[in-house]
Amino acid sequence: METSDPREVLDRLIRERGDSYDAVSRLIGRNPAYIQQFVKRGSPRKLDEADRKLLARYFGVEEQMLGAPGAATWEQASKGRSAARGHGALVPVPRLALGASAGPGSLQEDEGAAGAMAFEPRWLRDIGGRPDMLSIIRVDGDSMTPTLSDGDDIMVDRSDSIDRLRDGIYVLRMDDVLMVKRIARTPRRDRFSVISDNPLFPSWDEVDPAGVTIVGRVIWAGRRVG
Repeated sequence: METSDPREVLDRLIRERGDSYDAVSRLIGRNPAYIQQFVKRGSPRKLDEADRKLLARYFGVEEQMLGAPGAATWEQASKGRSAARGHGALVPVPRLALGASAGPGSLQEDEGAAGAMAFEPRWLRDIGGRPDMLSIIRVDGDSMTPTLSDGDDIMVDRSDSIDRLRDGIYVLRMDDVLMVKRIARTPRRDRFSVISDNPLFPSWDEVDPAGVTIVGRVIWAGRRVG
C-alpha cells in the first residue's frame, strides 16, 4: 500500500525501526510528546524544516516523504532506506540529564535521557565507539581546562572501563561524586593517578581502583562557540 501522508509515513517508519515516539522526539531535541502529538493529533500541522531534515537522514528517506515540497512514494522511500543502510543513516547517541564535574565535584542522581545527538555510523566506528555503549554528558567546572571546558559535551564509551584502563580521560565516580578526570597508570599495576589538567585543582596519586568506579572513556568532545 502506498503511503503519502507525512504522519502515516513517520508512524510507519518508527514502528518498522522499533523506535518509540518519545525517543524520536528526543532525537530532534523536542519534548517527549512532540512526535506523538504530530502523528496522532496533527499538531504541529507540519514538521519544522530542521526537524524534517534530521528525521529524513535518520530514517534514510527523502524529505518529501515527511512533508517537503515534491512527491515521493513509499516504494521510493523503501529503496532509499535500503541504499542508506550503512551509508549515511545517522545513529542517535543519548544525551543524559547530568553533568560530570570537572571542578570540586557535584553528585548527580538523574541519569535519564534528555535528548540525543545523531552521528554518522562510519565516524563512530573511526573513533572506536560502539553505538549501543555510548552516552553524551556535560562537563561541569574548570578543573580539566584547557583540555575540557565548563559546558562541553563529551561522548563516553561505557564499554571502555576498568578492564581496559589505560592513560586517557575518563568519567568516574569517587566518593559518590561523578567527575571527569585524566587517568595515568603508575609503575604499580594495582594503582593509578587521577589528574586535573588545570594545575589550580587537586590531583590524586596512587589511587586504589577499589575506591573508584570507572564509568567509561571519553572519546569525543564538542564545544559551543560564541
